[in-house]
Formats: sequence, structure tokens, C-alpha cells
Amino acid sequence: MLHRTPIAHCKACGTAVQYRLPDDGDTRERAVCTACHTIHYENPLNVVGTVPVWGDKVLLCKRNIEPRLGKWTLPAGFMELGETVAQGAARETEEEAGAQFEIQELFSLMNVVRVGQVHFFYRAKLLSDQFDPGHETMEARLFAEDEIPWDDIAFRTVKETLEHYFADAKTQQFRLHQVDIV
Repeated sequence: MLHRTPIAHCKACGTAVQYRLPDDGDTRERAVCTACHTIHYENPLNVVGTVPVWGDKVLLCKRNIEPRLGKWTLPAGFMELGETVAQGAARETEEEAGAQFEIQELFSLMNVVRVGQVHFFYRAKLLSDQFDPGHETMEARLFAEDEIPWDDIAFRTVKETLEHYFADAKTQQFRLHQVDIV
């Protein structure tokens, strides 16, 4: 079950909302303004990132922010309005790792239903092994599969993406992985 903070007031006029079925035939309860009748939809957040690779190593970033401060992750974060999924993944990789890279194909799509998120990871070919991490990252470092700090990976989506990456790398047959985490 998704845990959410309910909308209390209309974003258009500030009046209290009521959760009910809208009058437009919708089949889900929505936050509906009692004054201006604006319907407020609550949709999943998109998390976008990359699996940056240098030879047989993957770039991980040690988090300098909560949640999971001090844990390792792939460079990723929330997609912004006005960008494509790939543009967001590239921006997050630049911001968090300061990496130079070429973005490649979409590699994993993970639905994290209980927190209302969808995670998208692209493969990325690093053009340099020099990094200039931003303020959200304590350290950016390359890891071979046997060096990955598996017990210190920040998020399940990152762990599963890495597991799929290294399995595919063994055969050099990369495919799109779709996972539902419920």
C-alpha cells in the first residue's frame, strides 16, 4: 500500500479539498477542491540515472545527503520538468559524479509501487576516469564486480540494476530489465 501525505488544500485557490470520485467519470478517488472544483492528480515521481562504465568497472557515488547518507549508489535523482528521461539521467550523472560520458540505451526500468516512484537507468560509456563530484557526493569511485560494497548499496533499485548489469556484461548481451518492486 502506498504511503502518501494527502493533499489538504487546492493548489489553484487554497480552499480545502475533499477526497472523492470526481464528477467527470473518473474511477479513483482524487483530491477535489470544494470551491473551484479543480481535480488534483497524484502521480509517481521519476528517478533517473545511469550505469556509467569504464572498462570492466562501474562508477558509484557515496551519498553526502539523506536518505542513506554514506551509502553507495549509481548517479541518479529526481527528473525535472522540461527534460526527457535521458536528459535527466545525464544531468544527474554530471551533477553527482562530475563524469564525462556518452549516454547509451535504457537499461532498467523499476516500478517502486509502495513509494510511488519509477526508476530509469541508462547505460553510459565513461570517456574519462577522472571525476568531479558535486555537493551531494562524498566520493565517486570505480568498482569491479568483486569490489562492489554490496552491503553498503543505498537502494534496492541500484542493487538490482547492478546485478543485472554484471550478469549481462558476462555475455555482452545487454537488454532492458523491467522489475516491479511491490
